[in-house]
Amino acid sequence: MMKPKLGLLVRHLSDFWWKKSQNQISTSVKKFAGNALPDLTAVRYKVKRGPYDEITGTHVKFFEQLLGQSRVITDPTECDGYNVDWVKTVRGKSRLVLKPKTTEEVSAVLKYCNDNRLAVCPQSGNTGLVGGSVPVFDEIVLSMKMLNKIISTDQLTGALVCESGCVLETLDNHLEQYGFMMPLDLGAKGSCLIGGNLSTNAGGQRLLRYGNLHGSVLGLEAVTADGRIIDCINTLKKDNTGYHLKNLFIGSEGTLGIITKVSISCPTRPKVQNVAFLGLKNFDNVLNTFVLAKKELAEILSACEMMDFNSMGISTDLLKLQRPLTTEHKFYMLIETSGSNSSHDEEKLTTFIEKAMSQKFIDDGTLSSDPTKMKHMWSVRERLGEGCLLDGYCFKYDVSLPLPCFYKLIETLHDRLDLSRVVRISGFGHLGDENLHVVVATPEYDSEIEAQLEPFLFEYVSQQHGSVSAEHGIGFKKTKYLSYSKDASAIELMKQLKKTMDPNGILNPYKVLPLY
Repeated sequence: MMKPKLGLLVRHLSDFWWKKSQNQISTSVKKFAGNALPDLTAVRYKVKRGPYDEITGTHVKFFEQLLGQSRVITDPTECDGYNVDWVKTVRGKSRLVLKPKTTEEVSAVLKYCNDNRLAVCPQSGNTGLVGGSVPVFDEIVLSMKMLNKIISTDQLTGALVCESGCVLETLDNHLEQYGFMMPLDLGAKGSCLIGGNLSTNAGGQRLLRYGNLHGSVLGLEAVTADGRIIDCINTLKKDNTGYHLKNLFIGSEGTLGIITKVSISCPTRPKVQNVAFLGLKNFDNVLNTFVLAKKELAEILSACEMMDFNSMGISTDLLKLQRPLTTEHKFYMLIETSGSNSSHDEEKLTTFIEKAMSQKFIDDGTLSSDPTKMKHMWSVRERLGEGCLLDGYCFKYDVSLPLPCFYKLIETLHDRLDLSRVVRISGFGHLGDENLHVVVATPEYDSEIEAQLEPFLFEYVSQQHGSVSAEHGIGFKKTKYLSYSKDASAIELMKQLKKTMDPNGILNPYKVLPLY
C-alpha cells in the first residue's frame, strides 16, 4: 500500500481540524446576540457566491506562520463580531480574521489570497451604514486595527503621516499639542479609523470649512490585490507629477487596493469656537437662516447642522440628553464658528442672531463658547446615529439633495409609508453640504417598509439631481442603485479599472460594483 506524501497528509489533518472547529459556528452565532442578529446577507438579499476557493486548514496554517497564531482568529465566537455591521442590518459568515501589523504583512496576505483565489474583506472601524466593511459570504476579514502608528508630524506645515489603522479621535488629540487639528470630524470619531474614512471619502461636520478628503490627503500608500505596494506618500501640497493615483483609492471602499499609510494636511486649530443652537418653525426659515449665516459669519463659519423634531426626540427621549433649548420646535440648527479673535467672533455671531430674530427666521436660541456646553450641544446632534438604534430596526440612508428639495424627501416619506408599521421617521444632517441623513425606524426588520422605501427613495433623489450616497459610500447595500447617480459610461470605466487592478475580483467582492 502506497504511503501518502507528508505534505498531503498534513493538509488532510489540518483540513479535518478546520472543519471540526467550524462546526461550532451555528451554536456560537445564537449565543452572540440571540434575536438581535440580522439574517445572513446572502440569504436576505439572495446573493450568488463568486468563484472563490473555500478556506482550508492549509490556508490557515500559512497565515499562522506569517502572522503568528495570536493574530489569526478562527474561534467562531470571536469571528462573529467581525461579521455584523454596527447597525445590525447585514451579516456575513467569515470563519477567518487576520490582523496584520505592517504593510509588508498586508502585502504577503494579499499576494497569497490572490494566488489562491481567496476573497478578502478589509475592515477598519466598521462604522459604515452600507455594509461595505463586513463579509457577504465567507471572505477573509482583514482587520486594519493593528496598523496604528503615528509616523511623523510636521510642526511647520501640519502634515501628518500615519498608518491607516489610527483612530480618528486619537489623531486629533495627538495634533492638539502641535496646534493643529484633523480636517475631518465625525460622530464616530472615537472608533472609526482613518483608513476607513479615506476608503469611503467620509465627510462629516467640518466639510463645510475644510472640504472633502480628496483635498486634504497629500498622499498615501496602498497594497493592490496581487500584493504590490504602491508608495504615493507625499507631504507636499503641490505635486503635479502625473496621475493623482491617491484619488483612485480614496472612496474606492477597498475594491482597488487596501490603504496602509496616509499623509494628511491638517489645518491650524482655532483659538476660539462658539456654538449657536437655534429653534425654528419651518424649513423655509432653516434655509433663510443658512443663507444669512454664510453672509454674516463668512470666514468663521465652520459647521451648519440641521435636525427635525423627531430627531430631537431621539436625543432627548431615547438617549435622555438635556434639551439645549427649553422650548420645542419643528426644526433645530447647530451653527459653529471657529476663529482666532474672541471679541470679533462673538460680535459677528451676535449680529447674525439679532438679524435672524428680527427677520423672524428663528424663534429661540442659545449661544456658548464654554467647552462643556458646546460639547453637550454637539452631542445632541452627533449621537443621533447611535440613538436611533434604540427605536428598533433602522433603515438609514445618506443622500445629497439640492437645498430647495432637501427636506421634501422626509415629508414625502410621511405620506408614502405605512405609518402603522413605523416607529419614527427622522431627518438630520449637514445642511451646509446638502447632506441629508434619513432614518426610518420599525420595531424589527420589515420587508414591506423596505419595499416602500426602495427603490422609491433613490428614484426621488435621482429625479432631484441628487446623489444616492453623500458620505458613506456604496458598499453592498447600494450597488444596484449606483446607476441612479452615475452615468453608464462612468460605471463602465469603473468596471475597467476594477478589472485592471483586481483581475480576480478578490478585494471586497459584492461591494460598489457587482461582479456576478
